[in-house]
Amino acid sequence: MSDEAAFIELLKGVATGVGARGLLDDAALFVPPAGRVLVLTHDMLVEGVHYLPGDPPEDVAWKLVAVNLSDLAGKGARPEGVLLGYTLSGDRGWDARFVAGLAEVCDVYAVPLLGGDTVAGRGARTLGLTAIGSVAPGGAPSRTGARPGDGLWVTGTIGDAGLGLEIARGAMAGSAELLAAYRRPRAQVAAGQALVPFVRASADVSDGVLIDAGRIAAASGCAVAITLDALPLSDALIAAAGGDTLDVRIAAATAGDDYQLLMAVPPDAAAEMQARAAAIGVRIGRIGAFSAGSGLSLTYQGAAVPVPGRTGYQHGATEKDLAP
Repeated sequence: MSDEAAFIELLKGVATGVGARGLLDDAALFVPPAGRVLVLTHDMLVEGVHYLPGDPPEDVAWKLVAVNLSDLAGKGARPEGVLLGYTLSGDRGWDARFVAGLAEVCDVYAVPLLGGDTVAGRGARTLGLTAIGSVAPGGAPSRTGARPGDGLWVTGTIGDAGLGLEIARGAMAGSAELLAAYRRPRAQVAAGQALVPFVRASADVSDGVLIDAGRIAAASGCAVAITLDALPLSDALIAAAGGDTLDVRIAAATAGDDYQLLMAVPPDAAAEMQARAAAIGVRIGRIGAFSAGSGLSLTYQGAAVPVPGRTGYQHGATEKDLAP
């Protein structure tokens, strides 16, 4: 049995839905939910760029699915299915562990594997996933909807994955909580469906709070001011970083890989959104505001601070590539 055939046999245990057709066909079937609009996204992970070569295969599979579902969460979408693109490298043990992680994450988020494609490759593994979601008509707010006077809100905590990466690299000591934030991020799917109906613009925090907030502001034709004091940091991060300082907060705001939700919320919707967040047990906080004009500005302890030269991860920039 070839490596491809063996891998597909493993995937059959995950792709059990009717639409996957037992992975015996060249295409899957998908019937859109009645009265809903489809939301599509596709993200890739490249070994040495988006994950470390030594990261456990189970965690790589988790991250591949989670980062795509995070894009759906940023639109308030309900996941409906995923399609996998997989590079075979001849290591069947790695493949089997990847499939085990894939089965776990698909079960946690109740999202079916519908199919995909495999190719033989050399060198760094390249993995892709297309995620299909759905929203009610008029849902899925874009980055373009923020208006002057809207608050900038974020779910969860920021910066944990950045330190988790340093722990995974062996560059520092830290908690299992921080390492898990890097290797097994949690897509805010439930929070997206509950909170996005209150917002005018939204996206997930994949490349960093500063750069992603700046993208919303630019797309909306607004300026955005962020209060670094208000940035939600976890106790684990503060302990590992050795304290709560301006430098620590700048690092957290630019690290990326947080996969929290970043939202432009009109003032008259904030209280109801906070109540909804409390009802589902989601931490949420206001970290800034949009105004007329353009650009990004920062304050800390009431004083303006310079915007750092690097506001987050940018594709093609080598400073965050994970390859040694």
